[in-house]
Amino acid sequence: QVQLVESGGGLVQPGGSLRLSCAASGFTLGGYNIGWFRQAPGKEREGVSCVDVSGLITPYADSVKGRFAISRDNAKNTVYLQMNSLKPEDTAVYYCAASRRGIGGCLLPRLYDIWGQGTQVTISS
Repeated sequence: QVQLVESGGGLVQPGGSLRLSCAASGFTLGGYNIGWFRQAPGKEREGVSCVDVSGLITPYADSVKGRFAISRDNAKNTVYLQMNSLKPEDTAVYYCAASRRGIGGCLLPRLYDIWGQGTQVTISS
C-alpha cells in the first residue's frame, strides 16, 4: 500500500521548535519531489516548502523563510521539516505529499498525487 505518514506534530509555545517527519511506505521517496503543506481552520491549504529529488532545490513560502528548513534522507525514505521560532499563525494541520512532476511550482497542492493524513501543529502559550 502506497502511503505517506506524518509525525512530530504537537503543542508548543511561541518561539519553540518542532521537527516533522514524513515517512513513505509502499514506494521509494527518492524518485519524488516532496512538499509540505498546511491548512488552518477556514483557510485553504497552502504550500510551506518543497524539496526536489536531489535535495538541493528547496523553495519556501515567504511566511516561513528563515525559520523552517526542509531536508530529505532517501536512505531512510523520509523527509523532514524543521520548524523554529514558531508563531501562533503557524498553527495548522501539516501534510506532506509526493509528486513526480517537475519541481517548478512545487508549492501548489494540485501538482501532488500522494498525500499523508496530516499532523496537528498548535502554537499557543
